Amino acid sequence: MSGEGPINVSYIFPNGDKYEGECSGSASEGVKRSGAGKHASAGGVIYTGEWLEDKQMHGRGTMQHPSGALYEGEFKDNMYHGKGTYTFPDGSTYKGHFHHNRLDGDGAFTDTKGQVWTGEFLGRAALGLKLQHTSEKQALFYYDV
Repeated sequence: MSGEGPINVSYIFPNGDKYEGECSGSASEGVKRSGAGKHASAGGVIYTGEWLEDKQMHGRGTMQHPSGALYEGEFKDNMYHGKGTYTFPDGSTYKGHFHHNRLDGDGAFTDTKGQVWTGEFLGRAALGLKLQHTSEKQALFYYDV
């Protein structure tokens, strides 16, 4: 196994989780998830993306939750970290920066009515957001006059 490129595996864990994707390893260390793969938990959470050293979602990926929530973006140490888009179960979205699973920095929140709010997000706080006017809304305004 040592010195070869990644191998593709399909593995079911004792708890019912399932992994399909790339692995690497050696005879002394065994096989580890490394590279691109898909992990489906027994609880219905599905992660598709990059793995680092078997235990970490690390790099670009997508995480789908049973609630309908979806995250697409960068992961680091099993957390949303970097640029990404989070779609809430109600269809509203946040697109921007994440730090340790929290909204962090400049971003845009689009509510269920399609209104886009931009500004700085800090965890659960988002002070001073501004409503962004879209050209479609402006065009509707001009037609209504």
